[in-house]
This record gives sequence, structure tokens and C-alpha cells, in this order.
Amino acid sequence: MRNRFKAALQSGRPQIGYWLSLASPYSAEICATAGFDWLLVDGEHAPNDVRSILAQLQALSAHPSQPVVRPVSGSTPLLKQLLDVGAQTLLVPMVDTPEQARELVRAVRYPPEGVRGVAAFIARASRWGLEPDYMAQANREVCLLVQAETRAAIDNLDGLCAVDGVDGVFIGPADLAASLGHPGDPGHPAVRAVIDDGLRRIIASGKAAGILSTDLAQAQRYVQMGCHFVAVGIDVVTLAAGARRLRKAFGGDDAAAPVAAY
Repeated sequence: MRNRFKAALQSGRPQIGYWLSLASPYSAEICATAGFDWLLVDGEHAPNDVRSILAQLQALSAHPSQPVVRPVSGSTPLLKQLLDVGAQTLLVPMVDTPEQARELVRAVRYPPEGVRGVAAFIARASRWGLEPDYMAQANREVCLLVQAETRAAIDNLDGLCAVDGVDGVFIGPADLAASLGHPGDPGHPAVRAVIDDGLRRIIASGKAAGILSTDLAQAQRYVQMGCHFVAVGIDVVTLAAGARRLRKAFGGDDAAAPVAAY
């Protein structure tokens, strides 16, 4: 049950990822054949629930790409369910304060380090009891990533990075842009400056720094800056752009809306 994604982050090797928002195990499995280091199963903005996330984890289990699950919130009961169905790495959105981060650390760990409910012998995570030392390993192998995506989170960034048990901090460009007064414009120079400064602070703290950018030149730049996990595409964006491009090649409507880059 070793968490290979967490081990890769600790080694310092940059991990290139891809966003799964189609909420389908079939499309998740297709994307897994591309060979990305990690795949984000999105439960915040995609129509996923625990059962559909489970189905995607099962589909991805035969492939080297490591799943990262983003819940809709950092609710302790929800995190417990996701861990029990086999998620080892969680990316929790909208974490603004060190106090929130410390509560999340407790939510993903068994007592005495945390408050995660104990039912390992009936959980997929332990292979229904076939991992006899699952509880002893689980606290060590869980990987907790938090999203800093508001002005408050940036103000508290050093404190977030200082929380023991937080493995990495992910900058959310779209929500951060809105919080900074530039909704829909994560490429605004003022937003870019805050993002760059935030990533440098995360890297300097020793925590893993992460971000999503569908602008490939910008994504390469983030890797060169030293970011540890960078998502470079989103399945729905790839599908929409490819379908529109194909139709346009055969005389389709030029007015079809372009897909914005993050």
C-alpha cells in the first residue's frame, strides 16, 4: 500500500498530471494510458460522488498513473469515506488558515494522531482485511495536499506550509484570480505575480508546490521554477477543443467559443 505519488514528491521529481472532470471510469481509464504521473479525480467541480470516485479508482488501479482525489469539501466524514474506498492522496479545496489545515491532518489520520473512524477490516483500502498492518501504515502513507486559492490563503501561506502533516500546497489560479478582483483572468499580471511569489514561498518551505495550467509554456515554466506537481490539461477541455477543431476543419461555425486556458 505504499503511496508512490507521495514518495515521488518526497524525492523531488516533478510529477506531471492531468485533470479528470468527465466523472467516468471509462474516460479515466483512457486517460491513464497516456502515462501521466498523476490523475486528478475531481469531486469539487465535476458531477462525482463517492461511488463514481470509487469506480474511477478501480479503473486506474491497473495503471501506473497515481490517482489524486479532490473532494467537494474537507468534511471529516467525507474524507473518511474517500480514504476507506482507497484514496491515498487528497487535494482539499479552499483551505484558508493553518487551523483548517490542522483539522484536515487530524481528519485523515487514525487515533491517536487524528480522528479518522476505524473500520479498516471492511474497507477497500485494506483490501478488506488482507493488509493486516493497514492501520499502522495508513497514517504514514496518506498524502494531504491543500489548495490555497483566496487572498486569505495567500496571506496565511507561510502558516499553511508550517503545518505538520500537510504534504503540499496547491495554488488554485482561477479562484485566486477572482478573490484578487480579476475573475476569469488568471493570466492577469497582478495574479501571476501573486502566484509566482506563492509558489516560491511553498518551495522554500520544503513542502511540495503544485498548480494547474493548460498554457503549456506556462506549465513548463512552473516546472522549471521547481514546482513538484503540475497538472497540464483537463479532459473536458481536451475533448471540447478537439471536437470543435475537427468540426471547424470541415466548415463548422467559426463562432464556436474557444476553450480558455488557465
